[in-house]
Amino acid sequence: MRQFIILGHEAPTTPGFSLSDLAGGAGRLDVLCRCVNAGLFVSHGIREDSRVHLVLNDEYTIRFDGSTAKRLYPTERAVASRIKGALESTANAIGHQPAEVSPGVELYRMGFNSTLESVAREGTIIELHEDGKPLVSAEPPADPVFVLSDHLEFTDSETAVLADTAERRLSVGPEILHADQTMTVGHNWLDTEGYQHY
Repeated sequence: MRQFIILGHEAPTTPGFSLSDLAGGAGRLDVLCRCVNAGLFVSHGIREDSRVHLVLNDEYTIRFDGSTAKRLYPTERAVASRIKGALESTANAIGHQPAEVSPGVELYRMGFNSTLESVAREGTIIELHEDGKPLVSAEPPADPVFVLSDHLEFTDSETAVLADTAERRLSVGPEILHADQTMTVGHNWLDTEGYQHY
């Protein structure tokens, strides 16, 4: 299983945003929607071995699971609609018990620390950061959990948590890429077993 945790620092935590203004009035929700698409979809298919966890403003986490997702389409608006539906279900998320929004989409009443702690039990935590060691010099772990930020830098507290939790800090290349592009490079690294097989 490969997993991605993306921190949405300005993401909405209520469903009142417009699906027609994801980049402006919805706290750059467009970035997070593109991350879901990069994390789950391939041409004419979905990655059944991939999960994407969107941490919204350190308050809620929405998990998209490629192995169980149904009728999820690779457009920003379609993904944003699922996020809106998740935020309409917050009353059903009790403690760390999720609210099921639709097949393969769940909302948890958990911020970054709780999400990271939960997912860390399932794999190797890898912080993706421009100042990390080159991806090409590292060997892919069996069950990677990539952690990356949206269009903003990690906060000081997030950096401190990752310093204690992440087993590796890796960079995907010399250019600073968008979060979804970074995820695509991460997938390619795994797909090719560390750029060894094509």
